[in-house]
Amino acid sequence: MDGEDHFKPMKWESIFQADVPKGRDGKHKQIIAQLLNDIDQLKKGSALKIPLSELPDSKENIRAALSRVSRQRGIPLATSSTDDFLYIWKEPSKGGADGDGSKG
Repeated sequence: MDGEDHFKPMKWESIFQADVPKGRDGKHKQIIAQLLNDIDQLKKGSALKIPLSELPDSKENIRAALSRVSRQRGIPLATSSTDDFLYIWKEPSKGGADGDGSKG
């Protein structure tokens, strides 16, 4: 008996491991990268004002994706929204008085 003759046909498709998506590099990657770029350039006390109509997904999904990435990178962010806009800003760091992450 060589064992291979007893397998049932595969139910699901197979792909090369190199083609498997890694992490959360999905549909939000581009918008999250752009938001983080813009957030990084914000002046202290400023917030981004993004029209909801320009987001590629719901504000809830964008917030969730942004929250995951910002936590991973240690960037404290806050958000708010209206019927038309999503607002995003850096929260002041708990250790520093100037809100830019420095401690003194």
